[in-house]
Amino acid sequence: MKKLYRVFAVAVLAMLVLAACGGGAAAKPKDLLESIKQRGYLLVSTDPNYEPQSFLNTEGKRPDNTKCPSDALTTAEMKGFDVDVATAVGNDLGVETCFATPDWDVITAGSWANKWDMSVGSMTITTARQKVLDFSVPYYYTPAVVAIRADSGITDLAGLDGKALCAGAATTYEAWLNHDMAGLGLPPSSVYQQAPNVTVVPLPTDQECAQAIAAGRQDFIGYVTSETVVDANIAAGFPVVKLGSPVYSEDLAAAFDRSSSLPTDTLKAEVDKLFTAMHSDGRLSDLSNKWFKTDLTKAPTQ
Repeated sequence: MKKLYRVFAVAVLAMLVLAACGGGAAAKPKDLLESIKQRGYLLVSTDPNYEPQSFLNTEGKRPDNTKCPSDALTTAEMKGFDVDVATAVGNDLGVETCFATPDWDVITAGSWANKWDMSVGSMTITTARQKVLDFSVPYYYTPAVVAIRADSGITDLAGLDGKALCAGAATTYEAWLNHDMAGLGLPPSSVYQQAPNVTVVPLPTDQECAQAIAAGRQDFIGYVTSETVVDANIAAGFPVVKLGSPVYSEDLAAAFDRSSSLPTDTLKAEVDKLFTAMHSDGRLSDLSNKWFKTDLTKAPTQ
């Protein structure tokens, strides 16, 4: 009887120790990837006003059973190429994808304070940004172009000297207009033309430049952005035309905050693996053709 009592007492003591150590609770995640899988959702930062890469789905309805935070958007509420790529990442990890929509300059500055997990927002890899962010392998490549008002009468870059052009704040487009591409650290082979001498008018996003022209704003004659955006603007009836050929090329990748409180290396490795597989099996090409009507997933050879 005493022996049975001692066995019972040891078992009770063991249960008390486990309870005190939190044995029934989830273990503290060792890195960001594990944290994402524990909570069941991936929070991605992207632009809600960057068609066709990422934009609000006005017909989308937020699911009742979503795990997304109340201040984040769901996949039903967003659409576009970047949205589909980000959703593929979430699917690969076995979690729901959610979207945060901070200003672009906040994303590129790093030090996200753990407010979102990664960026899938058509971000160009630059050495300047690599000081605060880590990048995945590129998932696509786009040419940057100048768009001008269709009635401007200007036929080449030289005709823009002394004029004003708009660009999204903290973008490579703004850097190109400010003759600061060397500071960004883009490979010289990817810069095809030098910017004219213009007054730069920055707005929160380059799409807002296009929308301002469409609304009749007159203090700048055009804007610089991805050719995919300009093509979408023209298709939507914006009164603009492309000026000449592309001025430089962008290698676009997912980004991760180097100051994250949890290590991001395993998450980046998973994203690299997924993007490499999607390049190989054609899934990225299919998404590019869906949204851009052309395959932008091959590195430029110019």
